[in-house]
Amino acid sequence: MQSKTHSLIEVLANISTGFVISAFVQACIVPRIWPEVHTSFSQNMWITVLFTVVSIVRSYIFRRVFNKIGAKP
Repeated sequence: MQSKTHSLIEVLANISTGFVISAFVQACIVPRIWPEVHTSFSQNMWITVLFTVVSIVRSYIFRRVFNKIGAKP
């Protein structure tokens, strides 16, 4: 069984790598796919932060639910 703190640390480690990938995609790939969409670097970072926070909460909830399901005899 995994502690809540360990779950949070694992989720944060996972999501932090996702943040870097997301920031790269938002800044480098999206403008090539949708050239009509113009956002500043600051706007790109806020979009990335928003999705990262949502992802942390979602991942943590799923981790705790599945951990609880797995702990039942």
